[in-house]
Amino acid sequence: MGDLPPDLERLRTLETWLVLSLDRVREQIAAVERSAQPQRAARPPAAARPGPRRTPTPEWGISAVGIGAPVAEIHRGDCFAGGRALRPVSGERARAELAEGVQACAVCRPDNVLSRP
Repeated sequence: MGDLPPDLERLRTLETWLVLSLDRVREQIAAVERSAQPQRAARPPAAARPGPRRTPTPEWGISAVGIGAPVAEIHRGDCFAGGRALRPVSGERARAELAEGVQACAVCRPDNVLSRP
């Protein structure tokens, strides 16, 4: 760490300055959060808001076989490689599919997580 002073006195001074700076940042964060609290309370709950509802991201999914996808694959729900045609499945179902020989996605590697006890 060549960009730090070599002596203890200057290192302690730098440490004190950083602690004070961090305290100031945390105080500012708390002030902003306090001022945002009334605004959050004034917003209607998600169920009451108009507009389309987003479907929750599934934990696991299986991609369909089709154009551009010659074989089905198991994906993590948030994997970009699964595409929009990702069919949500449970963790147990994903494990069973992998055990039956369905490929695991090479990008998100669900087999690494699902094979853990």
